[in-house]
Amino acid sequence: MAATVPSGFMEMLASEAAAGIGGRLVGPDVAFDGARALLDLAAFARHRFDGRVVGVPGSVGKTSTKDLIAAACAAQRRTTANERSFNNEQGLPVTILDAPDETEVLVVEMGMRGFGEITKLCDVAQPHIGVVTAVGHSHTERVGGIDGVAKAKRELVEALPSSGVAVLNADDERVMAMAKHTAADVLTYGSAGDVAMSAVVLDELARPRFMIESPWGRADVRLSVSGAHMASNAAAAIAVACSVGVDLDAAVDAAESATVSQMRMEVSRAPTGAVVINDAYNANPTSMAAALDALASMQATRRIAILGAMGELDDPGTGHRDVARRAEASGIQLVATGTELYGVRPTDDPVGHIGALGHGDVVLVKASRAAGLERVVAQLVG
Repeated sequence: MAATVPSGFMEMLASEAAAGIGGRLVGPDVAFDGARALLDLAAFARHRFDGRVVGVPGSVGKTSTKDLIAAACAAQRRTTANERSFNNEQGLPVTILDAPDETEVLVVEMGMRGFGEITKLCDVAQPHIGVVTAVGHSHTERVGGIDGVAKAKRELVEALPSSGVAVLNADDERVMAMAKHTAADVLTYGSAGDVAMSAVVLDELARPRFMIESPWGRADVRLSVSGAHMASNAAAAIAVACSVGVDLDAAVDAAESATVSQMRMEVSRAPTGAVVINDAYNANPTSMAAALDALASMQATRRIAILGAMGELDDPGTGHRDVARRAEASGIQLVATGTELYGVRPTDDPVGHIGALGHGDVVLVKASRAAGLERVVAQLVG
């Protein structure tokens, strides 16, 4: 499934296109469509792939869950996954085309900003297993609210074959409602369900430890990544890995040592001794709540959240104010930058605003991608 185009590819693609697998070909009266051609190449490569494909959409946690799934499956299966958040109509086909020929499990994150986008990705990737992490307030501006988000995410489970598996978050009622929209078997995970977490506790850096009960047995899990929500992501990863034949103990061991993509609950220590949480890759009200809860759970004398704007919300005022209220209720000092929507006066110099930091201080940095708050993290960690 490597990216090399075989001899006679165009003739073969024409044959596949006639069978409904390929896409539009270039002719004298047809303009070249590079994006469509990339999808067609990937669809051709996918048609030749006989391994298992795992699709992962979700309003929050999809990149971290993808990373954990890839790690858990790789314990006993040759596994390939998309880099970082390469999850759109360019990133997904490139991932398919770049997958080594020996790949047995291919994990592809699926991004969504509107209706039909996941369907388009599924037409190319043809997933056997679909994991829906959550339905939250992300891209609500484009789909008319959170129920529109659920409808758009549901496109994945609708695309699964009857021989497939829909892995659904039992703690999200909108995700669970998708079970009746799929022909695939349903496997649930969360605080209840087929793969159930219990006794979740966090250490001083908010790294979860918990028990897993599953159809494959039970195990104690101790993660290396921070945030209580990572326990749920790991449960999804273990469910997928065991579904493709990985032993439970091997899947757990791999998940425990796994890391996730940069700027997702990435914990480091500043030269001053302060702990810095870099969660600056993206943000919506649901992921903000999870990050603030993680910050509130950490041992600290002072907890500070440097927050930028959250984009593409159907009701940005309410979304930002809800985050501000959650921070206040948790005893977290909120420092806004680049937006007045949190209801506090923003500052162009958040690092200078919070003053000297030292041991016992914990700082969370989070915003939507457009805010570019990794520059603030760079200042904090020197």
